[in-house]
This record gives sequence, C-alpha cells and structure tokens, in this order.
Amino acid sequence: MGASAAGVVLMLGGCALPGAGSGGAADGLVPLASVAPGVQQDMRYHGSDNFLGRPVAGYEAARCWLSPPAAQALAAVQREVEPLGLRVKVFDCYRPQAAVDDFVRWGRDLQDQKTKAAYYPHVPKEALFQRGYIAERSGHSRGSTVDLTLVVVDGVRARQVLAGPLADGSEVDMGTPFDLFDERSHTDSTEQPPDVQKNRQWLRALMQRHGWRNLPEEWWHYTLEREPWPQRYLNVPVR
Repeated sequence: MGASAAGVVLMLGGCALPGAGSGGAADGLVPLASVAPGVQQDMRYHGSDNFLGRPVAGYEAARCWLSPPAAQALAAVQREVEPLGLRVKVFDCYRPQAAVDDFVRWGRDLQDQKTKAAYYPHVPKEALFQRGYIAERSGHSRGSTVDLTLVVVDGVRARQVLAGPLADGSEVDMGTPFDLFDERSHTDSTEQPPDVQKNRQWLRALMQRHGWRNLPEEWWHYTLEREPWPQRYLNVPVR
C-alpha cells in the first residue's frame, strides 16, 4: 500500500485543469500515458484486485497520474529497461486523500477479514496501523510516489541483468506480490532466495539512477528524491 506518515499537511481541493475529464490530469499532475506510453498500467485500486477486495474511493478511472518531474523520471527508467527486454508496470501512482481515508476505514473495521489470506496472512488486522501498513497520510497523495514492478518482454535479453524464471509476458520474480503486508516484502529480506534478492537489488539500483528512493518495507514503493510538492497532499479524484 505504501502509506507513510507526514508532518505538515496542506489539503488541497480538486480544481480540475482543462482536459481533466478526458484523460488529462488536474492540480498540476500529468497522465503518465502522455509522457511514458511504454509503461504498463495495472491500477489495482480502481478494481477489486486489492487488499480491500473492492474499488477504492477516489479512483474513478484506471489511470496513473504523477507530478511532471516524477512522470519524466519514470519515463527515463522505461527508456533504460526497454533495450534489456523489460517494461515497467505501475500498480499505483497519485492517490487521492479520499482513497487513504478509505484505507483507514477498512483498517478499523476488524470484522472485514475477507482478504486476510492473500494480503496480511501473518499480521493481525488490528496491528496494521502500528506496523505502518495503514496510515492517515500517504506520500502517494503528493503525486511523486509509485508502486511498480518489471515485466519481461524478451526473456533472453532480460536474463543478462535479472535472475529466476523470465518468461515473456510475466512479471519478474520479486518474491511476494504487490501489497503483501509482511516482512517478506521488505526490500532486503533475507528470507527470499538469492534470485529474488538479486532482482530486488537490481530494481532498486535502477530506480536510484533516475532519482528515486525505495521504502525499505516495500520492494515496490519508490518516491522521487526531489519531489516538487513535499508537503502538498491532494484530494482530486483520478478520472
């Protein structure tokens, strides 16, 4: 999920820019598809394939929006991996505050345990806040954080830099699925086999070359080091 606490919070409304209703973004954000069309988008919170088991508030469309520098930095990552037979896939980008609030409501509803086996099998739901998996503010709402992985386009070329099964069309083996609330999802988890550790480290080094920093508890979570709005939390819906 990639939630993180923050200090000063400035809640901004959703004053859409021209074109926001037709796939454009708002409040200074840009659609990633217009900057990096080669990046695959699998926006999990728009549908039901996520830890809530249903669409999340604030996601009215399955689109990735980011701040302009974050979109450009992710486009640079995609340009680097293309010759290696790989493609970036994003699961979440800008996240409206309404979605974060939805996560909080879900986390406090201890009767709702339907996704426990898939997303938090070893963590009591009442401990999700204490362990930092759910929080009232998320860096995603600042528009410069992404949850992502890599997809194999050409396994022969990808094998030059990555390890494990690299079947064309499949995600690179990162050891755990996106949004698994578990210590096994920590980027440097020693519980993972050597191939997975290599893949995670390679992804982190790749992202660092383009100005991103990893959240150590989540191998998929990256924030732009020089994010333009470090204290600006947005709540415009993704449309």
